[in-house]
Amino acid sequence: MTANRDIYIVLTGTGTAFSGLIKWFTKAELNHASIAFDSELREVYSFGRKKMYNPFVAGLIHENFIDPFYSSANCAIYQLRVSNTEYETMYNHVQGMMQHQERYKYHLLGLIGVLLNIKIDREDAYFCSHFVASLFEEITFRPVDKPSCFVTPEDFASSLCAHKIYSGKLSYYMRRTQRTAYITQGMKTGSAASTASLGSRMLRATEERAEGIV
Repeated sequence: MTANRDIYIVLTGTGTAFSGLIKWFTKAELNHASIAFDSELREVYSFGRKKMYNPFVAGLIHENFIDPFYSSANCAIYQLRVSNTEYETMYNHVQGMMQHQERYKYHLLGLIGVLLNIKIDREDAYFCSHFVASLFEEITFRPVDKPSCFVTPEDFASSLCAHKIYSGKLSYYMRRTQRTAYITQGMKTGSAASTASLGSRMLRATEERAEGIV
């Protein structure tokens, strides 16, 4: 029997001026797309700003969602199940790109091409949703039924609504997953301190549970 793995498409809206400019064109609240290879969102990749507060230096990035830059960001997270082989193909492809990270550029002209419905090719250049969609082309699977160069974050939202596992503040999701991982680790180690504090941590989780859960 073939083993399955989960991957995640994460859509975010940071509220920055550049994000607002894209929103003006797309009319979408969440206008940045990333791909994550774990539910804790530690292995997250996209095309975006390399310097948090400078949108003009952009390219292939390993995103850090616990950075204060994302403290007020809204998000939607979609879960997709693929075979173990498909997961490894996509993950290894990203790692191969990361080994030559400086080669890859942000494809701003590609965004204009989406608006005009014109394919604008540029070698080793992507915008965020183009990059995410292109990874699925590596396994001949398209979450969105159009070429990757025309895929927008909103296309993912429309096509994957049945797979949405979370919608709300990104910072809340990160706190929740970190807390769950901490509790799980404490239970595995059998630590007396972890066991004693489990009730209080679960209480805090219960108090927050209504926020942002689909």
